[in-house]
Amino acid sequence: MSKCSHTYPPLNVLKPVADNVWIVDGPAIRFGFSWPKLSFPTRMTIVRLSNGALFVHSPTPLTEDLRAAVESLGPVSHIIGPNRIHYWWIPEWRAAFPQAEIWLAPNIREQAGKRIDFPANEFAVETGYAWDDEIETIIAPGSYMSEVDFFHKPSRTLVLTDLIENFEPKKVGPWPLHWLYRLGGVLDPHGSMPRDMRMTYRDNKPELRRAVERMIELEPERVILAHGRWYPSDGAGELKRAFSWLL
Repeated sequence: MSKCSHTYPPLNVLKPVADNVWIVDGPAIRFGFSWPKLSFPTRMTIVRLSNGALFVHSPTPLTEDLRAAVESLGPVSHIIGPNRIHYWWIPEWRAAFPQAEIWLAPNIREQAGKRIDFPANEFAVETGYAWDDEIETIIAPGSYMSEVDFFHKPSRTLVLTDLIENFEPKKVGPWPLHWLYRLGGVLDPHGSMPRDMRMTYRDNKPELRRAVERMIELEPERVILAHGRWYPSDGAGELKRAFSWLL
């Protein structure tokens, strides 16, 4: 199976999903324990605020063509590392857009080491940001992995990272791998929070439940995920399904 079969081509190009909201599908990465390492397609979300500033969530690789396309949308003002394992390409975006503010979820510095060795802001609260009028910030704090999620109010778009993963069987490789993804709770159409990630929230279930209930209350039309098939409609329904184990 070719590497491209795991991903969502065309890669490294802007794809509009709503007014002032775009995704960029990036390459697949290998992630997991020493064996087996599983293939994870990557996805970035870009939101343009009413003042023209760009909000870049979980950056993917910055090619020359992608940089030109992004610059045509407006100035990159906010670059977001939404959880401790989504930071790898932030340094190259910072180098390309030095005027942008960098925002990091808790524990990214602990995870990234010298790769994130520059000044950056860290998420600690849910309000007080330049984007508050248009994007609601929701923090799901955990003992190991805390995730910072975002709801774009004008388009009713919820942007998650790893709180839900949803890998399509046709893209995960030979059929024995399907069982690994299924056991992990992340095989489409039943994508949810990975079971190993749920374990890290054992002592933070009330906080996680509060965050998820807030997301449902917002009634998102669509839910964008970083890995796998995202949900273009019935976003609130997909949240209720994916978090039925918690709610």
